[in-house]
Parts: sequence; C-alpha cells; structure tokens
Amino acid sequence: MASNPFAHVVTKVCGPPSAADYGADKLLRGIVWGAAAVILLLVAYIIFELGRQALPAIIEFGPEFLYSTTWDVQDQQFGILPEIWGTLYSSLLALLIGGVLGVAIAIFLTQDFLDHRVSNVFRTIVEMLAAIPSVVYGLWGIYVLIPLIRPAANWLHDTLGWFPLFGTSLSGPGMAPAALVLAVMILPTVAAISVDAFKRVPYKVKEAAYGMGTTRWEAILKVMLPTASSGILAALVLGFGRALGETMALAMLIGNSNQISLSLFAPANTLASLLASSFPEAGPLEVQALMYAALALLGITLIVNVLGLWIMKAATRKFEGR
Repeated sequence: MASNPFAHVVTKVCGPPSAADYGADKLLRGIVWGAAAVILLLVAYIIFELGRQALPAIIEFGPEFLYSTTWDVQDQQFGILPEIWGTLYSSLLALLIGGVLGVAIAIFLTQDFLDHRVSNVFRTIVEMLAAIPSVVYGLWGIYVLIPLIRPAANWLHDTLGWFPLFGTSLSGPGMAPAALVLAVMILPTVAAISVDAFKRVPYKVKEAAYGMGTTRWEAILKVMLPTASSGILAALVLGFGRALGETMALAMLIGNSNQISLSLFAPANTLASLLASSFPEAGPLEVQALMYAALALLGITLIVNVLGLWIMKAATRKFEGR
C-alpha cells in the first residue's frame, strides 16, 4: 500500500487567534478610527474657518442676512434669500427630473429588459456622464439646450402665461435650462446607486411575487421598488447634495439674477454661483458676507443630509423590518 507523501503536512483549519492576529486587528481598528477622526476634524476645521471669517458679517448683519433680498455692494447691503430660493428650487427641480429618470434607468437595467452584457454597456455609458467636466455641461447648455427649448418655452409662456410656472419668456439663461443640466449631472449618481439597490434584492423575492400571481410590472412596482427603497432614497439624497453644491454649470446657465420667481424661464441665482461669481472682485466686507453665505450653504447641505438619513431609516423600518 502506497504511503501518502503529504501525511506529515498539518493543515491548520481553525484555532484561537494568535498574538499576531490580535496585533493586526488592533492596528486595523486604530487605522479605521484614526481615519474617521481625521474626517471629523477636517469638517470641524472647515466650519471653524468659515465661521471665523464670517463672524464680522454675522455680527453686523445678523439673521436678517438670511431673509433679506438685497445684494448691493455699493451700499454695503447684503442678503441671500433669493440665492437660498434659487438653490433649493433648482435642486428640487433637478432631483424631480433626474431622480425619476435615474430610477427608471435602474429598473430598465436590472429587471431583465436587456441582456446582461448589453445592460452593463448601458450602465457604463450612464456612469461616464459623471466624468464630463461641469464647464462642458455649461457650454452645452448655452449653445445646445437653450436654443433647443426656447421655442417650446416661449409657446408655453404665450399660451399659459397666466400660470406662475410659465409667467416669463425664456430669453437666455434661466431656471429651466439650469435645472435640466443639473438633472443630467446628478443622473449617474442616482442611476448607479439605484442599480446597486435593486441588485441587492434577492431574485427569490421577485419569484415569490410571480408565484402569488402578480404581473411583471406589479412585481417591479409593488415588490421590488419598495424593497429597494432605502438604497434608492440614499441615491436621491446623494444626488440632491450634488445638486446643492454645483457651481460652474449653474453660474453659466441660471442667469445670476437676484430675484425670487416661480417661473421656470426667469433668471435666478444660487449660493454656489454667487460665491463663484463674486469672490474674484470682492472687497473685505463682501468677502465676509460671502463667507456667511458659504456657512449658510453648508448648513442647508447638513440639514438636507440629516433629513435624508432620517427618511432612509424610516423607509428601512417600514419596508425591510429593520
């Protein structure tokens, strides 16, 4: 009987952790905790620096700065209510358009409408939109999008001008082209994360829905969509955060007009574009006011993310039982 040449080899299948394992675990934990602490310290440092430089403006203008509508450098009067309005209005419009399209694309790519290889190609194409520089989107909006939508916008104004959303004509840059370009810019974020959310749902969930007699669209809309809702909400929150902070494309497309209007075709302004367009020629007091505006933008972004996390947890408890 032939002897086994590997009989002397002892394979360690399991056993208690060694001192080296404990050391490696402690080292990894220390690195992770250190990285988290660095991030928190960096955020705190940014807030501190913004607050320090904005403090003179906070003392001089007070809370009236947040609800005043005048930005007059000559008279040293500063208020950012129109910019807050423009930031939220443009971001919500972009989220409405880009969110619906992004979730629809995710459904199209994951729910067996396409062959697996073809869907990967389409997903790559959508994700490549995120690599296009912001200024290129701005130029595309000026030279392609605005001329393209101007006839329809002016027709809506002539026909339905009594309705606040179409109360002005589109003569050039305005809220509608800015929101449309912003929707395209957040589309890759929403679509990519939504695709991952749908892929996390076990296929047996859909099979169980089919076993209960649902149609294809009933299974998608009443089973798959609610089950993946926490991931989809995360995508929407991240997309909204991207829209709030977008600068260059909006500075080129929104019109930089210090006014509050419901019209989709009226020019407006946002906090980010105000900062980008005003800083190069700002005097000392205006710089302090701009820092105050930056602090307000940071606060809005923080509030939006906290609300988004709360909504995600509520959706997770409702649809996933966690």
